[in-house]
Amino acid sequence: MTETNRYLTCGVDNTIPLELQLFLWDCVDRLPEPKDYLQVFELKPVGSMQSITHMSEEPEYHMEYLIPSDTPITEKLYIIDDGDHSTMLLASEY
Repeated sequence: MTETNRYLTCGVDNTIPLELQLFLWDCVDRLPEPKDYLQVFELKPVGSMQSITHMSEEPEYHMEYLIPSDTPITEKLYIIDDGDHSTMLLASEY
């Protein structure tokens, strides 16, 4: 995924704090090539921390993060890369 041509849905814009959006894009940027076109993120509160589980199927990938958060949320997101652009969307918007 390239840093240009990135989009997000209104649901992401209204639900996911900007700092968290940037963190999720960075998670994808740090993946080795080749990258799956579909990246899955599951967000859950763990006390006062934000738990982030990042997964993809091909190649198989699984990473978990725990970061401080004043307002941890529960949400599932996708980042879909069609080769020309990448879109971040809530699973409920798929």
